[in-house]
Amino acid sequence: MKAANYFEHAAGPAVVLTVPVLGDNFSYLIVVEGLAAAVDPADAAPLLGVLKARGLRLEMILNTHHHFDHVGGNRELKAATGCRIAGPDDPRIPGLDRPVKDDERLTFGPLTLEVLCTPGHTRNHVCYYLPSGPALWTGDTLFTGGCGRLAESGAATMWGSLNTLATLPGETQVFCGHDYAVENMQFALELEPDNPDVRRRLAELRARVREGRPTVPSTLAEEKATNPFLRSGSPDLRRTLGLTDVSDMEVFAEIRRRKDAYA
Repeated sequence: MKAANYFEHAAGPAVVLTVPVLGDNFSYLIVVEGLAAAVDPADAAPLLGVLKARGLRLEMILNTHHHFDHVGGNRELKAATGCRIAGPDDPRIPGLDRPVKDDERLTFGPLTLEVLCTPGHTRNHVCYYLPSGPALWTGDTLFTGGCGRLAESGAATMWGSLNTLATLPGETQVFCGHDYAVENMQFALELEPDNPDVRRRLAELRARVREGRPTVPSTLAEEKATNPFLRSGSPDLRRTLGLTDVSDMEVFAEIRRRKDAYA
């Protein structure tokens, strides 16, 4: 089996192994005491390679939502390891045997993860929060510099979910489902050309890409300072959009509309 490319980050008592898959997806292994939980395993083979190389036992899969590029490895991993599959209560998730709900706690070795329901990209979408990290796995709700498309819900629903995530501590590491970071930050700079945090962040992300490093994790503090989808209240951003007297949610909806058309 070919060795998989992966990157290691500390998250409190856990280690997070970031595994790039399918071109622009990120899958993850949360590791503690020789045990692992896989987040959004798009492809089983790379994760099986990392598990073997590190001598890890896969205890569970944590799916954020049903899209194939987040669940494609479910059945193969379950067959190979006997792990449980947790995720939102959605029949479109292959092999699901542990439906989860908002505010539920999942125990994994000595770790406790909290489930946060974050509909918007899909009707049934969850994020997983590790308070002892602190760390957050956001799937396609929150990206570095962006957010997911509104595939199955409206702007108000996604806006509410993003605000839920924004209440978490600023030092929370954000591990998202896709690598759109540089494009997202280029878009952010068009909306806030005088924001020094956006310029700095874009330069940092470009440097990571040049050096072959992943663009995750970011932190919630960085996202609040640079991610336009969390910055609807910014006067400069509102002036760029020509929306000075509307609600934050309406500003968010316009940003999402423009990002959908962004080339």
